[in-house]
Amino acid sequence: MPVNDIIHVSLMFFVVYLLVSSTSNAEGFEIESQDVRRFEFPDNFLFGTAVSSYQVEGGYLEDGKGLSNWDVFTHIPGNIKNNENGDDADDDYHLFLEDAEIAQSLGVNAYRFSISWARILPRGRFGEVNPGGIKFYNKIIDNLLLRGIEPFLTIHHFDLPQELEDRYGAWLSPLMQDDFLLLAETCFKSFGDRVKYWTTINEPNVFAEMSYVRGLYPPAHCSPPFGNCSVGNADIEPLIVVHNMLLAHGKAVKLYRERFQSKQGGSIGLVVQSHMYEPLRDVESDRQAVNRALAFTGGWVLDPLVFGDYPPEMRQYHRSELPRFSSEETEYMKGSIDFIGLNHYSTLYAKDCIHSPCVLGGDHFIRGFTFTTGERDGTLIGEPTGVERFYVVPRGMEKIVDHVSKRYNNMPIYVTENGKLQSYILSMAVPLNLEITVLNLG
Repeated sequence: MPVNDIIHVSLMFFVVYLLVSSTSNAEGFEIESQDVRRFEFPDNFLFGTAVSSYQVEGGYLEDGKGLSNWDVFTHIPGNIKNNENGDDADDDYHLFLEDAEIAQSLGVNAYRFSISWARILPRGRFGEVNPGGIKFYNKIIDNLLLRGIEPFLTIHHFDLPQELEDRYGAWLSPLMQDDFLLLAETCFKSFGDRVKYWTTINEPNVFAEMSYVRGLYPPAHCSPPFGNCSVGNADIEPLIVVHNMLLAHGKAVKLYRERFQSKQGGSIGLVVQSHMYEPLRDVESDRQAVNRALAFTGGWVLDPLVFGDYPPEMRQYHRSELPRFSSEETEYMKGSIDFIGLNHYSTLYAKDCIHSPCVLGGDHFIRGFTFTTGERDGTLIGEPTGVERFYVVPRGMEKIVDHVSKRYNNMPIYVTENGKLQSYILSMAVPLNLEITVLNLG
């Protein structure tokens, strides 16, 4: 998503165990497609929309909600284009019933949304649960189910109580793990009897990138060459932040499996964002750069949750700052997802920065010693969109799902966000033994 605008959009996603046919030629900016009709899909096909709390809710101080990090950040002049904020956003806090009716009229049967942490626990563990917040999300869940729409609930999607940032630096501190565990437990207790699909955290890798490498999301930490912030260390802080987020996820999943899953019958995972990458040059060093780029983005998050440690591609070039998991942590981290939530928007070229000179931070560990770009020899990799570095590259969806399936032993994948940024909806998640294909629903 653009980082300097408040964007209010619903992203389409699919959960697919199905074979459909289509072909694409992204470099020529052409899509050959077939008509797709809802009745052609099986009953268990989920066709839905997705939102996040700060982007749509509004009602930023209503009914007991506390200040979030985004409330504070967007009220500082100059942080957001045109000094816009999410005080009202799409006013989903007041208009959700109308939104649900529209969603039902579209024929969707799934709705992904996230919890506003500051609406449920305005002060984190330093205060009480807010009944008004519980009531609001109960209303959402109940109305979705009445309309035959399955709720997919994300516990944490970037926004958090500002008090936790002020007290101990939020995700830079291991104290945040226990605060997140309290939020997760509150959600399991309050909503788990009806919610069957949980994701703990949305895109830890993107949060670390935008908040602690580039400094464009709160708390706006960065360092050269990635940005010019008043505070931050882009080579170290992102590693600490993701480590704390992953441990928080692991603790929440352990709690869910021990106390709630058998009774409530749900499943739980985490959402990661990953571009697909292709070699910029037809040389082995750039093919290795592709492997590093994938490992330093999606693998950074998923490897610990499946295998219990960071990717070997990261360990190979590790510095002492890359955290390690204790034996106890490895035990509850390994296998701590029932499914993978995959967000995919585009494909980029990757160039090796170990044996070749690079610019724009590609020669840093946090970038995997890889430079990425959407252009090769003056030609774009795909049709440009309204978002920088996001291109329409249909083959990338097939390739990224295939990569994730192979790397993580054919674990179920839910495509939870994808790149409908101009005229295409591109997504498919299927078992590895089936062909991955592209839908053109534009």
